[in-house]
Amino acid sequence: MALDKGPREDRWYFGIMAPNTKGDKFAWLDPTSIYINGKAYHDLLDDLCADLDPDEIDVVAGLDAMGFVLAAGIAARIGKGFLPIRKAGKLCVDTDSSSMTNYSGKTQDMEMRLPAFRSGTRVLLVDQWVETGGTMHGAIQLVEQQQGVVAGMVAVVIEENEATAEYREKYKCVTAIQPGTKWQEEANNHFLESFRAYDPSMAFPT
Repeated sequence: MALDKGPREDRWYFGIMAPNTKGDKFAWLDPTSIYINGKAYHDLLDDLCADLDPDEIDVVAGLDAMGFVLAAGIAARIGKGFLPIRKAGKLCVDTDSSSMTNYSGKTQDMEMRLPAFRSGTRVLLVDQWVETGGTMHGAIQLVEQQQGVVAGMVAVVIEENEATAEYREKYKCVTAIQPGTKWQEEANNHFLESFRAYDPSMAFPT
């Protein structure tokens, strides 16, 4: 099936995100089809980086695991380093840790190398999707435990709820799915109309 690449402001690549096919223990959709398609991935990075000021950021931190994909791409685009924030037990050096509850309600620990940066370092936090805000909360704790400064947050979308409203008030939040759009409303409802016509071949590289 051919991709409709339309005007860039339409964020055409949202329509190739895949619906969940494995039940409620998993996230309700999968954006990785965007990453597979070169045009989609680079357009997504273009849109996210357009709203970032590299002079306000010292390092880009990606949240384990899918946040690594966007964070590494953004870091390369804006000329900054990449800092992984890992699930517990993955790093072979001394670490800081914090506890968080993810979108599935599971509590787990997150870790960051110790030390990761100098006091006052401005850290941009990047994740694939912010639903309940639990994972992002754990990352904020880790940055602040090492006297870093959260320079902002980036995600494909930040869903609208009480927890994420606080993030938008406190931090610069950059998303591909923009507040006030039909895409934001559909994301809040956990169902994209594009799912009705979704076919995996839509995202195949050409």
